Amino acid sequence: MFDVAPTELLLVVVVALVVIGPKDLPKAMRFVGKWMGKARGMARHFRSGLDTMMREAELEELEKQWREQNEAIMREFPRIDDVNAAPPSSSTPAPAVAEPAAPRSATEEDEAAATTPPETHAIPPKDGPLP
Repeated sequence: MFDVAPTELLLVVVVALVVIGPKDLPKAMRFVGKWMGKARGMARHFRSGLDTMMREAELEELEKQWREQNEAIMREFPRIDDVNAAPPSSSTPAPAVAEPAAPRSATEEDEAAATTPPETHAIPPKDGPLP
């Protein structure tokens, strides 16, 4: 922020020592230190306020994008309750309901289990829970 060389700083200290004097120099440095602390505190407070405002604006923008995407998804895939209440406006036929399978006997289930290998994965699936 400030580009002060060591020689320039030494020159400022010597001038302050000559102008203020060795007796009042500690009081003056303490006074300057207090004001510098107050200035830094105000700058920190101002910066945190700006950061908060930027974060809120970004969250509002993300929420707006989320709402738009959610509305698009809801238009594309309406809820099941909405589909049952109102028939679809497009000419696509309604999906058929599958008939329940006939119950198997214990021996048929044993034979089916013996012919099909158990499901094992050498590599865990990318999307979904682990087995």
